[in-house]
Amino acid sequence: MLRFEHVGLRYTAGPEVLSDINLDLDPGSFHFLCGPSGSGKTSLMRLMYLGHLPTRGAMRFLGQDVSQMSRIQRTQARQKIGVVFQDFRLISNMSVFENIALPLRLSGMNETHVKNSVEELMNWVGLSDYARSTPTILSGGQQQRVAIARAVIAKPRLLLADEPTGNLDDAIGYKILNLFEQLNRMGTTIIIASHNTVMIEKFNYPCMMLNGGRLSVQPAGIRPKMEVGV
Repeated sequence: MLRFEHVGLRYTAGPEVLSDINLDLDPGSFHFLCGPSGSGKTSLMRLMYLGHLPTRGAMRFLGQDVSQMSRIQRTQARQKIGVVFQDFRLISNMSVFENIALPLRLSGMNETHVKNSVEELMNWVGLSDYARSTPTILSGGQQQRVAIARAVIAKPRLLLADEPTGNLDDAIGYKILNLFEQLNRMGTTIIIASHNTVMIEKFNYPCMMLNGGRLSVQPAGIRPKMEVGV
């Protein structure tokens, strides 16, 4: 799914925020992404959804060298990736239904299937009563559920979620993680950035640990050590 070979990333002339990242991410795998604040988790996810290119090293997505892709090819590749951002990035002048339906409409799905798929998922995440509402009237937790629903509606090949349960109560949070597991069983590769060690232990998947911009992978069942970032 993704291969990183000695990848580094810097934003300016300063030091690298990611250094010598080596990773082979298998299709259909499920990983947590862990690490202290400032360790580079968001930067790594930006690389993974092709929002940035490495400043050194090689990165491949589904076998293609990302640095050799045209802008159009990267746009097409991103259509295979679902992303849940921490700031949600909902479209404020569109209804909840329209926000969630957007990936399906962009893919050309007919409206009958769009309607059925969106209504089913909205019911699952407890948003059926807000279909015609705009995101601006929703609470932070409700907006987060809209963002999650939009990310998963098209059953992406790769799903990246940055603290997807951070604003949710435990019951809804575990329901969302169960939804991610269902997607994973259908073949979607999942990466969830999280500080929630209780959730990580409960769901028991390997953890990609970032510290100081360097990556290591801990097997399932090992509690990640969340050190204070610098």
